[in-house]
Amino acid sequence: MNLTTTYLGLTLKSPIVVGSCAPLTEDIDNLKRMEDSGAAAVVLHSFFEEQLRQERLELHHHLTYGTESFAEALTYFPEPQIFHVGSQEYLNHIRKAKEIVDIPIIASLNGSTLGGWLDYSQQIEQAGADALELNIYYVPTDLDIPGGEVEQNYIDILKAVKSAINIPIAIKVSPYFSNTANMAKRLAEAGADGLVLFNRFYQPDIDLDNLEVYPNVLLSTPQAMRLPMRWIAILYGRIEADLAATSGIHHPADVLKMVMAGAKVTQVVSALLRHGIGYLGTLEDGIWRWMEEHEYESIEQMQGSLSQLHCPDPSAFERVQYMKALQTYAPIWQVR
Repeated sequence: MNLTTTYLGLTLKSPIVVGSCAPLTEDIDNLKRMEDSGAAAVVLHSFFEEQLRQERLELHHHLTYGTESFAEALTYFPEPQIFHVGSQEYLNHIRKAKEIVDIPIIASLNGSTLGGWLDYSQQIEQAGADALELNIYYVPTDLDIPGGEVEQNYIDILKAVKSAINIPIAIKVSPYFSNTANMAKRLAEAGADGLVLFNRFYQPDIDLDNLEVYPNVLLSTPQAMRLPMRWIAILYGRIEADLAATSGIHHPADVLKMVMAGAKVTQVVSALLRHGIGYLGTLEDGIWRWMEEHEYESIEQMQGSLSQLHCPDPSAFERVQYMKALQTYAPIWQVR
């Protein structure tokens, strides 16, 4: 059996990819453990637009501090580590990762504007990253910004970064566009080599004891895979971009379902946080066993086989399925 797949022009040993997650990928030793446990590729933790902005502010402070009193201070430049710690550490992390593992390393940039992404994306490419994932985390709150402007922001960022580097680019998108299908098409036409469906927006919570708003990270559950699976099935074969599934990938069956819907790869995070990096081997073994039992010879053979394009009932992914679900569900009290 052949578990090989392709994603962003890269040949991968399987569709099992470690998704972006600081607790998992910041430790360089973890990357080797991931490769040894069966990861086909790793998406590194995100470097944030805010970090670049902060570094620029610190640089400006150190370059101008005291110059109003001592003109000769204008010739002084602080040591690089004062203001380049964050960005340089990330670039060094990419370099070290490429030295210790043979699987592809995909860098990740997280932001909402062009910011300093253009220069930094070039540095990421030079550091040796095999591809770049743009994680555009944007929650529009301005009442006067129309939806079209929000969508154009994604397109502008993608086009700008695409023009600056030569490595493949995947864009991690939100499910909240008014027409997800059209937005996917526009992103593919703007040059996205892949789409990662979907970005999970972490929602804040309220601490009633201290009357404060605080971040609340909830790991995904298998139920979270339904939304990306539906859209991957709808988009498969209709746009010129590879599709990656993220959210809710916890079991070998989840990987198989996503592949049948049309995903080239599945990104795993929450399952590894729960069970450890070694769980990657459990996922791969489970896929092998299922394929053997059902006489599948390759991942490619099943890819997109149950997408909207190829499934016996294409309407299953649309409104009619909603009506069927309501008609077939029986309340627990009624069953008893």
